Order: sequence, then C-alpha cells, then structure tokens
Amino acid sequence: MRRLSNGYLSPRGLSLSLSGFASLIKSSELPIPPKSDIKGSQNKLIEQLTNQISESPGPPTRKLLARCLATLFSVGDTFELFNTINKCNDVIRNKDDSPSYLPTRLAAITCLGAMYEKLGRMVGRSFEETVQILIKSLKNAESQGRCEIMMTLEKVVAGLGSAGGSCHKDIYKAARQAMTDRAMSVRGAAAKCMYQLVNEAPFMYTNELETVASLCFRALDGSNYDTRCAVAKLLGNLMATAQAPRQPQVRGRSVKLMDVLNILAAGFLRGGIGFLKGSTAGEMIKGTGNVNREIRVGVTHAYVEFIKCMGGLWLERNISVFLNHILEVVANPRATPSHVDAVYARKCVLFIIRSAIGGMLGEKAQIAAAKEICQIIIKQMNSVGEATIDAAEGKSQGADLTASQHVLVCALHELGSLVLRLGSSASPLVAEPATGIIEPVVSVLIHPSHAARLSASWCLGSIAVALPSQLTPLLDRCVERMEKLKSSPEAVSGYSSALAALLGGVYQCPLGIPHAKGKQIFTIAEELLRTASQNSRLSLQRTQSGWLLLGALMTLGQSVVKNHLPRMLLLWRNAFPRSSRELESEKVRGDAFTWQVTLEGRAGALGAMHSFLLYCRELVTEDVIRRLLAPMECALLMLSHLPSIIKLYGPHLKASAAMVRLRVYDVLSLLPPESFDGMFPMLLRELVAEFTLTDNPATTTTSLLRSMCHVDDSVILGSWLQETDHKAIEDQIEPNRRVDKEFLQPNSASGSGALEHDAQYLYARCPPSDPVPGPLPLGVAVIDSSVRLYGFIFPRVAHKHRYQMLNHFNECIKQAKSSRQQAVQMNIFTAVLCALKSLSETKTSIGTDDVKKAAFSLIMGALSSANPILRCAAGEALGRMAQVVGDSRFIAEMAQYSFDKLKSARDVVSRTGHSLALGCLHRYVGGMGSGQHLNTSVSILLALAQDFNSPVVQVWTLHALALIADSGGPMFRSYVEPTLSLVLQLLLSVPPSSIDVHQCLGKCLSALITSIGPELQGNSGSIATARLYSLVCCAVMQDHPDSLVQAEAITCLQQLHMFAPRHVNLTSLIPHLCEILTSSHLLLRRAAVACLRQLVTREAREISEQALSLSGEGKDGKSCANITETGLEGALFGMLDTEIDGKLISDVQDTIDSLLQNLAIPNLTRWLILLKDVLSASTDTSSASPGEDDGGDDDDDEESQDIDVRFKAAEVENAHPTVAPRWPTRVFAVECLRKIMTSCESGEHQFDLVKAKALSESTGKRCYLCLHLSDLIRMAFIAATSDSNQLRLTGLAALEELVTKFASIPEPEFPGHVILEQYQAQVGAALRPAFSPDTPSDVTAAACEVCSTWIGSGVARDLNDLRRVHQLLVSSLSKLKTGKSQVSLVQRKCFHHGETGSHQSLG
Repeated sequence: MRRLSNGYLSPRGLSLSLSGFASLIKSSELPIPPKSDIKGSQNKLIEQLTNQISESPGPPTRKLLARCLATLFSVGDTFELFNTINKCNDVIRNKDDSPSYLPTRLAAITCLGAMYEKLGRMVGRSFEETVQILIKSLKNAESQGRCEIMMTLEKVVAGLGSAGGSCHKDIYKAARQAMTDRAMSVRGAAAKCMYQLVNEAPFMYTNELETVASLCFRALDGSNYDTRCAVAKLLGNLMATAQAPRQPQVRGRSVKLMDVLNILAAGFLRGGIGFLKGSTAGEMIKGTGNVNREIRVGVTHAYVEFIKCMGGLWLERNISVFLNHILEVVANPRATPSHVDAVYARKCVLFIIRSAIGGMLGEKAQIAAAKEICQIIIKQMNSVGEATIDAAEGKSQGADLTASQHVLVCALHELGSLVLRLGSSASPLVAEPATGIIEPVVSVLIHPSHAARLSASWCLGSIAVALPSQLTPLLDRCVERMEKLKSSPEAVSGYSSALAALLGGVYQCPLGIPHAKGKQIFTIAEELLRTASQNSRLSLQRTQSGWLLLGALMTLGQSVVKNHLPRMLLLWRNAFPRSSRELESEKVRGDAFTWQVTLEGRAGALGAMHSFLLYCRELVTEDVIRRLLAPMECALLMLSHLPSIIKLYGPHLKASAAMVRLRVYDVLSLLPPESFDGMFPMLLRELVAEFTLTDNPATTTTSLLRSMCHVDDSVILGSWLQETDHKAIEDQIEPNRRVDKEFLQPNSASGSGALEHDAQYLYARCPPSDPVPGPLPLGVAVIDSSVRLYGFIFPRVAHKHRYQMLNHFNECIKQAKSSRQQAVQMNIFTAVLCALKSLSETKTSIGTDDVKKAAFSLIMGALSSANPILRCAAGEALGRMAQVVGDSRFIAEMAQYSFDKLKSARDVVSRTGHSLALGCLHRYVGGMGSGQHLNTSVSILLALAQDFNSPVVQVWTLHALALIADSGGPMFRSYVEPTLSLVLQLLLSVPPSSIDVHQCLGKCLSALITSIGPELQGNSGSIATARLYSLVCCAVMQDHPDSLVQAEAITCLQQLHMFAPRHVNLTSLIPHLCEILTSSHLLLRRAAVACLRQLVTREAREISEQALSLSGEGKDGKSCANITETGLEGALFGMLDTEIDGKLISDVQDTIDSLLQNLAIPNLTRWLILLKDVLSASTDTSSASPGEDDGGDDDDDEESQDIDVRFKAAEVENAHPTVAPRWPTRVFAVECLRKIMTSCESGEHQFDLVKAKALSESTGKRCYLCLHLSDLIRMAFIAATSDSNQLRLTGLAALEELVTKFASIPEPEFPGHVILEQYQAQVGAALRPAFSPDTPSDVTAAACEVCSTWIGSGVARDLNDLRRVHQLLVSSLSKLKTGKSQVSLVQRKCFHHGETGSHQSLG
C-alpha cells in the first residue's frame, strides 16, 4: 500500500487504499482482528475516512469509502455512528451549488446509504432526519444527485425493514416524482426504491395499487432498456405481492387474480388506468389510435416478472386462467390496430407464454399446458364456425374472425414450439386421436385467415419433426383431405401449406419418408397448376399452392428431384413468355384478376427455382443454368413493364409485383454472376431504382445496415440489445430507439417478421434456437435482396458503370429531403458497404481515380450526418475502401483529411464521425499499413477522450482508440502506458450513468491487455504498474451497477488470466463468477461461462474445490445461493435446462467436458452420483394437485422420490420448485457417462475388480469404474427405457459400450463367471421396450445392435437366457410386414448383425 500512496496513482490512490482496507476487514484469507484491536484505532480510522468525503472522491472511490465506513461500524463499536451520520447530513444540507462541491455531496449521500443498509435498526431514530434532508435536497439536485438520493432511500427502506414505517409515505411521494424523471438513471433508481417499498409497506399493494401501476405505465413511456427492466420488475413484484401478500396481517386483503391480470392487460393495451386519457401530452405525442410500444414491451416484461414471483407451482395450478387471459389480450382490437401492431402484440404474447411455460414448467406440466392450448384452439374454431354461418346470413362478423386469427397464431406457434422442445417426449399428446393435438391443429387449415392457416401448417411441421412417426400419416392425411375438399379455396391453400411444411421438415427426421411420396406430391402440384385456369374461383389458390409444393419438394434433395427435373424445366419455361414480342403482346390482354394470377404464378415459379438452386446444387450443371436463364431473362424484362401494368390494372397488384421482383433477385444471387453478365445493364437499373426508392413513395429502409457494420461497433450503436434474453420483444422498439437524442433507424422493420409475409418460409431451414420463421415485410425483403445482389455483382461491373452509379447515388441523396433523404442514404450505404465487402473478398480493385473520388465524396457526406448509424456506416465504408484500394498515398490523404477536421471541428457530429474514421482506417489497413499515422491518431484521440462535456465524443473516441490498439500490434506498444492511464483516470471519474463510456473503457482495456500480451508476466516496473492498473480497472468495472460493464470486466480478467495467471486472484473471482451464473442478463452469463471455460482448462481442481466450498453455509462467510452440494458441475447442468442461447449452451457443455476430463477419474463417485441424479430425477415440476396420477416409473426409488416431491410442493416455501432435467440435458449426461468410461480405459486397475477392491479398502477411495458397475447399468437402463427417443438411443449406445468393456471382466467370488452375468435381467429389461410395435425403427435398430453385441460377447451362457434375447431380435422382423420402406434400417441391422450373432452363439 505504501507504494500506491507515493507513486503511480497519486491523485486517485485513495481508491486502492480503501479497497485494501475493505478487503482487510472482510478478507477470507486474513483472520478478523479482535474487537479490542479495532476499538483502539477505530476513532482514528473514522476520522481519516470521514475527512476523505470532502476530498471530492470519484464514483468508485465514494462507493469504497461508504463500504469501509459501514463495515467498520458493523465490526467495531457504534459510538461514533450518529456523529458520522450527522456529519454526512451536514454535508448534504450545505447550500453550495458549485460543480466542485458536487462530488463531496454525492459521497456523503452514498455513505449514508451504505450505513443504513448494513446497520439497519442499529441507527435508531436518526433515519427520520436523514430521510427529510434527502427528500428536501431532491428538489434542487441535478441528475447524478437525484439518482444517488433515490439509491440511498432504497437502502434506507431495505436496511430498516418495517422499523422505518414512519417515513415510508414520504419516501413514496419522493419516488413517485422521480419515476417520471427525464433522466433514465433516476427513473431506474426510483423504480428500485419503489420495489423495496412494495416489500415493506402494505399500502403500496392495497390502497395505492392502481396509482403505482399507473405510475409504472408512465415511467415506461419513452424508457430505455435498463429502465424498462427495473420498472417491469417493480410492477411484476407489486402485482404478485397484491395477489399473495407476504405480511400475515394483510393476507386477508389480497386482490383477486383477475383484477391483477386486468390491471396488467390495461397497460398492455394502452397505458392503462387513467393514463393517456383525454388530451395528455402522451396522447398528443403518440396519436390517439396508436399503442405505445415502450409501455407494451415494458408490461410484457412485467407479466413475466409477475409469473416468476408467483412461481412454477402457481403457474401449473392456474395454467388455464393464465393462457385464456393472455390470449384474450391479443384478441382485443385495441392490441392490433394495424398489421404491424398485430405482429408486435403477438410477439409480446408469445414471449410471455414462452418464458412462463418454456422456462418454468417441467415436461409433464408442459404436456398439460399443450392440452390446454388445444382446448383454446377448439373453442376458437367453434366460434369461427358460428361467425362464418352469421356472415353467410348477412350478419357482420369480421372483427370476430380477425380476433380469432391472432389468438390462433399465438396458440399454434406456442404449441409448435412446445412440441419441438419436448421432442419425442410429446408422444402422449398424439397417443389418443380423439383427445390429441393433431385434430384441432388440422381443423385450422381451413380457417378463413391466411395467417392462421400458415401457423397451423408450421405447427403440423413441428409436430412431425418432434415425432417423426407422425410424418408419413400426416402427409397421407393432408393429401386425402385436399382431394376431398378440392373445391374449397381455403382447403386447397391450407392443406398445400401443411404439405409444404411437412416436406420442409423431412431433413430433420432420421428415417425420412417413403421415396414414392415425392412422386405423389409432384403429381398433385402439376395437377394443381394444370387445372388452375379451369375454375376462376380457385385459380389463385391452385397456382400459389402448386408452386409452393414444388418449392417444398426441392428440399428433399437431388435424389428425389433428379427424376422430375426435365418436367420442372418445362414448367419453368411455360410460366414465362417465350420472347419479348410475346411479353409486349400480353400487356394488352387480360384483366386485373388475370394479371394477379399471372404474377403470383411467376413469383411461385421463381420461388421453386430459388429452392432448386438452394437445395439441389449437384443438379445445377451448365446446361441447366443455360435453360434457366431463358425464363430469367424474360422475368427481368418483365420487371421494367410492371409499373405500367400496375398503373393500368390497379394498385392491388403492387404486392404481387414486389414478390416477383424479390424472387428474381433471390434466384440471380444463387447463379454464377458470369453466366448472366449480359443482363447487367438492365439488372443494375432495376436494383439501383429499388434501393434508392425511385418508384417507391414509402420511406422503406433495409434491415441489413446494422449487420453490414462491424460487429465490434455494437457499443456505439447499442446493438448489444440483440444479445439479451429479451431480443424477441425489444426489437419492436428499434424505430423509437435513439443514440445521443437522434433516432437510429426510424423506419426500421426490426422485429416485425411474420410467416404471412412469405409462405415459402414454411420449408426454410431455421436455427434450432429460433425455430419460428419470421420473414420481414415484403417491402423490406425486396430492398434487402436488391442490396445483396448489388454487392454480389458489383466486382464484375465495368469501371465506367461504377463511376456513373456512385455519382447517381450522390444525386439521389441531394434530391431527397428530410426523412426520405435519410432512408435513401441508409439503403445506398448498405449497398456500397456490400459492394466494398465483395471487392475485398474477391480481391478486386475498386477502379480508376474517378471511381475512388466519387466513392470518397459519398462517404465524406455521410461521415458528417446527424444520424449515428450513418456515421458508423460511413466510417466502416472508409476502412473497407482503404483496404480495397491498398495505396499508401491514398490512405495518407484520407487520414490527413480526418486529422484536419478533428483539429478544427468543435461540433459533436464531426468529432465522432472522424474519430471513428481513423479507427476504421487502422482496423482495415492494420498497424503496418497505417504506422506513419499512428502517433497523430493516438494523440488526437487521447485528447478528445478527455472531453468531459460530451460523453458521446468520449464514447466514439474511446471506441476508435480500442480499434487502433487492437490492430496496432507491436507498433502500439509505446502508446499503452498513456492510454492505460487515461482509461484508469476516466473509470475513476466518469459518472456510473454514462454506461456507454464505461463500456468503451472496458473494450479499450481489453485491447490494451492484448497489446501487452505475455509480457504481463514480467517483473519490470512498467509492467508491474500496467498490471496493477489493469487489475484496478477490472475491480472498478466489476463493481459497476450495469451488467454490460461487469461483462467487460470479466472478459478483461479472463485475458489477464491467460497472459499472467499468477496475478489473478481466483479466490475472489470464482465466487463472483458462480454468483452471476444466475444473472438475469444474458451477456453477463455468457461472459462468466466463457471465463470459466478458459479457467478450467488450466486449474480445474482448484476451481471445482473453491466453488464447492461456497455451498450451504459456505466457508469463511462466503457462500453462493445457486451452488449446492453438487458444486459448480451441478450448477452448470442446471443451466442446460434453462438456457436457450446456442453459444452459451455450447460453452457450458465445453466447461463440463473440461471439468470431466480433468477431475472425473479422481472424483469418480461424486461424478457418477451427479450424473445419476440428473438421469433419475422425476420429470415432474412439482405436484400438480394432490391426488393426481403421477405417471412415473414403477421403480421403487423413483416412486419414493415422486412422493417426496409431491409432499414438499404443497408447502408454501416450495412455490418455486426446481424444474427436473429436460431430455437434452439427460442426453448430455449419458454422453458424459460414456466419456468417463472412455477416460477410464487409460486408467490403472479401472477394470480389475480384485485390485480395485483391495486398493479401495486400503485408501478408502472408490475411484475405480468396476466398483460402480451397478450404477452404470442403472443409468443406461433409465436412459434406454425413457420416453424420449434421443435419450433411448444414447442409453442403448451406453449399454452397448458397457457390454463391450465389461464382457471379459471375471467375477472373483465365482471363478469361471464374468461380472456382467448378474445383470442379465436388467439388460433384457432395458432392451425389451425397444421391440414394441410402436417404437421408431431407428431405436429398434440400435437395440438390435446391442442384442448382437450381447449375444456375441459370450456373457449369457444359459440357452434360455440366450433364447430370450434372440427372441427379441426375431420379433423385430414383424415390422417388415408394415412396409419395406419404413424398416429398411431395422432389416439391415437385424439381418446383418443380429441374426449372424445369434446363429454363431446358438450354433
């Protein structure tokens, strides 16, 4: 500590001294000094600490100071406590309003908060005066002060509990004002204060319930993400407490469940309860008919919080009420005033249902929920039937049908998602045809609404993927019903959509479909197209359906399509005119309806062509391409005629015309560009007109601009929102989102994807983490496709055309005005970025000097745009251009231009834009290419980063510095010290509310650590200082209230551990990482798991032991609620059940794998107990209701477990039961078991029972695999006999491995016998269910493999035992009678392996 106070951190060294002091008292490594020692020096310490309050400490320092004072009084005497509180009160009372006094006042407020929180009732009645002083000072405080006061009031309420009742109403009044504060940090702090009040003050959830709810809705208006989360947490807790009061004296006054749900619904639909009534400001701003999106999304969060507070047991018992209520909300016309609002409202409702049912219920409860959803579907379809009859009788029922379609879309999407997640465990849902889920879903295929029919189709496809045995029967059923109802337009459309969805899922089904089905579907599709013109009432549906089926057929791959290709080529040729003359002549023929059918038919033909090129690449030969280009040329020529056709026949053809354009661009982007270079002039005209909105009056913007910018730029664009658990609903606020008071993309279609925008997505391949397809609105999709195609062909465009287009872009931007100009500019920049990216990938030159100058002029125009996303795109384009040009003179000119601007400019826009330009230049040219500019760039950016008057400038310049440090390599080494000093200085002085600045400081620190690299292990003075600064920066960021900044701190510590492992204190890091494994922030959980993943590769044993020491009461006062006796490994297995993020799940599995490889053999018993617990846990969430049939295993152990669970769940404290491991987690557990068995092969005495027993008796350790054979057999048995096919397959594989490994191990007590003989009954029992008639063929085939291995192993010597297993093999042959195609796999396995083995053994 002496060194710190004398040297490197001179003005800020206090922060470290305090850190050392706090850790000294609380440290787990040092014993707490006797009370007498603390008493002796306590007064001196208090004096020193209180004197520091007036030394203008920065935010982290005042936090440490407060913590030290609170800890000192809690460990030592409290004689000076009241004097210290009075001193702080006096500081706050001081009338000095100068900026220099502000840090002192803030320090006093923070110290009060820490003392009241830590000491609680020990402060006596002093809190009354403090509260009054704080509330009084709120009136004149600036935003930092208001935020700090609200945080302190929150701590007062929490610390005092019910003892502070006398001041609750005063605090409530103050918080009420702060809830609508213009500063978001103040709103968030006020919401947290209110949250504590709800826990302590009954009036909050009784008399004031509606007032507080209304206040929450107002606080959500205009809120940012963090504020929304804080307010939603308050609102959810408020409603849950009102429903189930925690305090006994108000239990009788609980509010009815429906009243609570109706309050939330009122907020969802409008802003609820007296809010936005009449002509309030909110009404005027948002317009009378609109739904306030921020409030709707906030209330969506609140619904989820409410259900989490009530618990899984409550949800299970109230599932019917919950589902009916939430689906009634989306049926309300006020939730869906427009199509976009309807899509957004459906996404919100789906998010609520998915979070509740998907996250909080076990598999059995989910099956019950699926049945409940089916009842709702049946009820809706009955009402649709009545509405259709009324419509036929002339009564208007349009509103009922509209409401029903939204309910059905939500219900079907949730049902499909549920079944997909359950996998083959969902088989009880289809076991009884009369009460199963298939009939209700199929009934929706003839609903009048296109959206409902598409959702039902997707749901059927999901059922077939989850339960592959249903695929062929469903295909047959849809074909049969379509034939029966071929005169109904809805039936033709609905059943063909269902067939398309079923065909699209075939690739995910292990056994596929009979080969003949492909031919059958092709014939049906051809028949539909042939008969389309015979009946005008069905023309449109038959045309659309025929081509949709052909597109879906292409997903079956070349083996199916090959035979039909000649007919397909003919169909494609006939769908378009043969010549331009024929095209001209057809313009004057027909009417509006004929043209609609024609355009839909051509869009369908192109869609099928796109599907063919995507899924049948092996068939795309030069000859096929040549034959496809004839219709493509005609289609392209037709595009130029479309505006006149629309003018002639009406605007209702616009959608069909847009679909044709989309399909043309999509198809061309999959063909080799050199094959159609003759079409470039005509094509480029169309593409440029498309994204410059030449013929489009709307201000539609592309959705690709964000993805075209570099992923690291998320920090300045705020696109980290895409990396949260709430992405699905936060997307819809994108048009309202601002950075530095400027709208980012006001016309963004983000989050408005819906299946009805493009039926072809029924057979598109979606990622497993997001299985519900969501194509964007057609207008956006066309622009996106045109931008992609433009970038794809740009490298092959002549230089003169490039020059003309770039100049044309400049003209387009100049001619457009206001919001339209911004939309055009965004589309142009996305196309330019796409083109530059293609040039870079194909290593093509940008062209002549004229082209360079035109591009440079275009980029510079956007670099000074008021819109942050355009400035970001311009910086990215400049970097990409420098990379493509590769000319050092040109790069020097670009850099000099930015230097000159930064030296003279004083406005925020120029400073931010040109700072980023420098960063991007370095990013794409690298340290060597931009070395001569490095000194100037760093000097300018270091100066700008200290512009405390503009946090926005600080954010952009720090981001640019991080880019330069990342790309500079060894050349940046000499700039590390000044940059690191700046980072530390800013971390110690920038207010916590400037989250973006702190996040950029984290990125900068990460780049600096990488820049120093392995040198960090050194002992020189400069390296020691750099290492110390880095650790202090990490400590400051770890203590920051924002999750993003904390995630950056963990990333930096992870890097430090990689380069200098000895200097990272794992004893403090591991508890921190374990704690945040259950954080509500995805980015934080990701960072923690990524860090653990790295740490366990080096120090697995130490980390596992430290984590285990945190379970229960913990060690030395350190404990962690989410670490139980199963340790870190158990916590990670628990995460596999709750996480849906693919990257996070992969990292969790890798971490478990590393722990297993390093620790499983020495800790074999512990690992096997853990895996057995995961596998044998009951699949019940909780008790449903007493007396309900459990449906569990017959096994005694599991029965007793289920009884135990049922008994506990009835107790109040178990309202939040742990969800039993789901099937994917159990599959992973079996895979872990197999890895353990493989690891043991190299271990000594693992398979020698005699030596293992002897060593076990002498050492007391049972770390030998052969001693645990009964457990291994038990686990394989549980897996092989489960209701999940994937788990059964893994269990059978484990069983086969066990037989192979233990077949020759002798039984020492019975010479001449092997150890496995005693388990013959268990092996037979594990295999028997796999041969039942309803078992899928792949499972039976795997069981045949095990039978073959068992018979061939020679374990079973008794003829009767052999005959039993042999009989199982023979029984599998009965499946051959049901049709060869279904059982080819069984047949092959059975004959090739099983029968050979049996003849050998029985011979």
